[in-house]
Amino acid sequence: MISAGDFRNGITIEYENSVYQIIEFQHVKPGKGAAFVRTKLKNIISSGVVEKSFRPTEKFPTARIDRKDMTYLYQDGDMFNFMDLESYDQIALNEDAVGDSLKFVKENETVKVCSYNGNVFAIEPPLFVELEITETEPGFKGDTATGATKPATVETGALVYVPLFVEEHDVIKIDTRSGEYLSRV
Repeated sequence: MISAGDFRNGITIEYENSVYQIIEFQHVKPGKGAAFVRTKLKNIISSGVVEKSFRPTEKFPTARIDRKDMTYLYQDGDMFNFMDLESYDQIALNEDAVGDSLKFVKENETVKVCSYNGNVFAIEPPLFVELEITETEPGFKGDTATGATKPATVETGALVYVPLFVEEHDVIKIDTRSGEYLSRV
């Protein structure tokens, strides 16, 4: 059990028959009245975000989220196959569980599979990946004064906006959280 006064970012709690992760919290002590904790909570199953206020003495059960390293093997139709790195057990997940979290992940790369009570609800890709550009238009000299970008398709099929000097077959580093180009490799 955790009290609202002990909330921190990233903690997962059970609240109203659902599991929420604390995105933001703020302890508020108004000039008149009792103190309270204002929070922004993300439902880990539906990904919905809600704002709630709690008294600092309210208690909630903490939710245990299991994060397991697994290798993304391959996609078979609308099923995605993963292998446990320790036991070599394989699991297949449908597109609903995976979402678009694998758009920057190549086959045979390690990802974190997040589950609650044995039910997988999310796939966490590595924070940074290096991918080759398979298709992009050539940049034009003189267009760089404004920090211009152009669309480029990487080897996984995802679209990334890159600076004009980046060409086809270049290997680039991408932040998977935002989908932003970071650098050439």
